[in-house]
Amino acid sequence: MKPRIVVKIGTSTLTAGTNMISRGKIENIGRQILALRDQYDIILVSSGAVATAKQFINISGLKNNMVHSKQALSAIGQPKLLQIYAEVFGDFDLKVAQCLMTYKDFDNEESRKNTRNTVDELLNHGFIPIFNENDTVAVEELILGDNDKLSALVASLLEANLLIIASDIEGLFTKNPNLHEDAELIPEVTDLDSISQFIEERENGLGTGGMTSKISAASICFDKGIEVYLVNGARTNFIARSIKGEINFTKFTPCPVK
Repeated sequence: MKPRIVVKIGTSTLTAGTNMISRGKIENIGRQILALRDQYDIILVSSGAVATAKQFINISGLKNNMVHSKQALSAIGQPKLLQIYAEVFGDFDLKVAQCLMTYKDFDNEESRKNTRNTVDELLNHGFIPIFNENDTVAVEELILGDNDKLSALVASLLEANLLIIASDIEGLFTKNPNLHEDAELIPEVTDLDSISQFIEERENGLGTGGMTSKISAASICFDKGIEVYLVNGARTNFIARSIKGEINFTKFTPCPVK
């Protein structure tokens, strides 16, 4: 079996600094998957359903900050987001499949087994599984994490070798780089308890996942011995280049179990 890589694509990455889903960014992701698929099985965890909905409907009647309004937007945007993936990836003869999950699914052994079997079958037939939270019935990631925790649970369930979290920042810094010029990138973390003083949140207009949720995701992966890369999704070819060590990012490396 090929090594498995789970790639979490945040809303900020998909919108590429705008208020709209960037087909160009999705095209770049598709090109990378095409180049890497002979070496790796790649699974995506993609946010962006709410941002997609805002492109297609007049949201003036929806209260943006209300949970049920976000759920409605997600329900509208999710099929359209997957359609964009299917259209763009289709240009590279890549086939996609939708996998919607809730946290309860990870607590139910029958659901866990069914998910693993489904993903195995999809990968065996050349499909790219694209996970997202089922926001119609579950709201935790919609409110708090922009799929950071979900991506870690997916990586753990599927026994991935690596989780790549694409965000709008190069990695974990000693200070918030948007506020402090002397902030330094931390290239590798092996002890999560040692970095609590470096976690400084900042507001994001589209996504909901801050550094705290990413560290929590790394903690889930550490328990399973899974390495985590926190990379800047704005970088061209960020998946391939992070694997090759060609860009700066933070690597979370769990210590071997003694």
